[in-house]
Amino acid sequence: FIWTVQATWHLVNTRLEMDQAFDQPVCKKKKLWEMVAEKVNAKLRESEVTDVTVKAYECDLKWRNMLATYRKNTERAKRLGVTSIHWEFFKAMHDVLGKSREEIEAQRRAKLSGTRVGRAIASKRFTPILPTPPVTAAPCPSRPPQDVLQLYMELQERKMNMWAQQKALEERKIEAINNLAQAISSLAQKNSAQTPKDGH
Repeated sequence: FIWTVQATWHLVNTRLEMDQAFDQPVCKKKKLWEMVAEKVNAKLRESEVTDVTVKAYECDLKWRNMLATYRKNTERAKRLGVTSIHWEFFKAMHDVLGKSREEIEAQRRAKLSGTRVGRAIASKRFTPILPTPPVTAAPCPSRPPQDVLQLYMELQERKMNMWAQQKALEERKIEAINNLAQAISSLAQKNSAQTPKDGH
């Protein structure tokens, strides 16, 4: 499949329309990309007669490449200003990807502010780029993967602590229930021992 400018615009517009669906924590990406491919193919059929159809994995791959280009342009815009960007897809992508993730990040930061891990999650998770590193990117320092690994380890440690606390709580509950059962049992025994005396 050859990505013409027109086909690429169809992909960009379709994928951006579905951005919220792709952002859900639990979603079947493969199914979503199949939907994107169907919509792109439908738009191509409307605009031109073609026997060529685009596949879901081709849409996914093209979008990843575009995100890599978008990220480079975002960095350039930060350094030199938006007027320095001449890539035709930048504005359309940034209008959705830049704003939506900034809003999500602000909300997430407000909720998680005060915890170091929370701030780390907010800053790492909601960047306008997918986590897959682009092939064409300049070599980057080895620090970010370590940051992610450290964050992952901290999260795992927190999970373990939570599980340990939950386990201790459950054990205390069981102990309390056992104590209660013993108390009821001893009360019942006392009552049954006293009943004949009271009867006489």
